[in-house]
Amino acid sequence: MNKSQLIDKITTGTNISKVTAVLVLERIITVMTDSLKLGNDVTLVGFGTFTIRKRPERIGRNPKTGKEITIVAATVPVFRAGKTLKDAVNKAIR
Repeated sequence: MNKSQLIDKITTGTNISKVTAVLVLERIITVMTDSLKLGNDVTLVGFGTFTIRKRPERIGRNPKTGKEITIVAATVPVFRAGKTLKDAVNKAIR
């Protein structure tokens, strides 16, 4: 499902317009991004937790040449699914 399809699903299940759904979704994404940039976790009970993780600098290999390269340290977003989401997905797959 992409962003456009998600917006369509939101408008189908509610009495809000497509324009309002776009604005709300954009605002949610902005607020979550800002929180993560400040180093705060975003927890949606039953769905999961978005957090950041620091990856240290490490040595890698260029797959084309085989030459060793340094991969710089990075801060990356991570999502950890909540129990309710995990259970729902496992039931759907069985």
